[in-house]
Amino acid sequence: MNTIKRKIFRTSGTIVPLVLRLGLGIVILPHGYQKITAFSPVMGHLTQDYGLPGIIAVTVILTEFLAPLFLLTGLASRIAAFLIGIVMLGAIPYHWGNGFFMNWFGNQAGEGFEFHLLAIAMVIGIVIEGGGKFALDRIVIREHRQND
Repeated sequence: MNTIKRKIFRTSGTIVPLVLRLGLGIVILPHGYQKITAFSPVMGHLTQDYGLPGIIAVTVILTEFLAPLFLLTGLASRIAAFLIGIVMLGAIPYHWGNGFFMNWFGNQAGEGFEFHLLAIAMVIGIVIEGGGKFALDRIVIREHRQND
C-alpha cells in the first residue's frame, strides 16, 4: 500500500479517537441534516447573507451532512474530520462579532465561536490519531496489508 493511503487510513485500536469521532459526528450531523433538508433557504442564507460563492455554500452543506456519516462509521476519519475542521474554521469569522460564548440566554445578536473551537480541537485529535476502535479505516488498512 502506498504511503499516502497508509497515512490516511492507519489508526490505533484505542477508545479515545472513537469517542472523539463519535462525539463530533453526533453533534455535527444534525446541523448538516438541518441544512440539507432546507437546502434552498440555507443556500440563500449562505450566499446572500454571508456572501459565499454558490460552490462554497454547496460544499459547506454537503460537508456538514456527509462528513459526520463518515465519522460515525470510521471510514476516512481523518479526511472527514479535516473537512469539518475547515468548515468550522471558516465559520469563526462570521461568529466573531458575537463574542466567544454561545447565545445561551438569547441576549446577544447571534452565537459566539466557542462551539467552533471545540469542534476544531476534536478534529485535531482525529486527524492526529485516526478513527480508533471500531473504525472501518482499520478494515481498509488490513485489506491493503493483505494485498501488499
